[in-house]
Amino acid sequence: MSLLESGENYLETILILTNRKGAVRSIDVAAEMNFSKASVSRAMSILKRNNYIIMEADGNILLTKEGLKKASAVLDRHVTLERFIEEVLGAPPEIAEKDACRIEHIISPETYAGIKLKLIETKK
Repeated sequence: MSLLESGENYLETILILTNRKGAVRSIDVAAEMNFSKASVSRAMSILKRNNYIIMEADGNILLTKEGLKKASAVLDRHVTLERFIEEVLGAPPEIAEKDACRIEHIISPETYAGIKLKLIETKK
């Protein structure tokens, strides 16, 4: 199933928070993304319905296998693009982060592979 940019951002945030804190609840996602609890609740319902997350009885959010796969791919694109923009293109960190966040959702697999290769080559 295809996922919109906002859904990808939620999954990425859940993964980041899981790595940082271990357990993640909707309130943590709302605070991290600076969104209302109602917006996050609606998004979690959609992600749950599409089998990207599991909501435990105690409120903890777990990524499903598919959710983890998608979140990991988005996070990898974000980190790679941010590094490329900053290290290869010389943009300031704030700009690199903002641009990477926008580009990560629309970049083609071919262009992303080329950027990843270029980043590796510049490290040699």
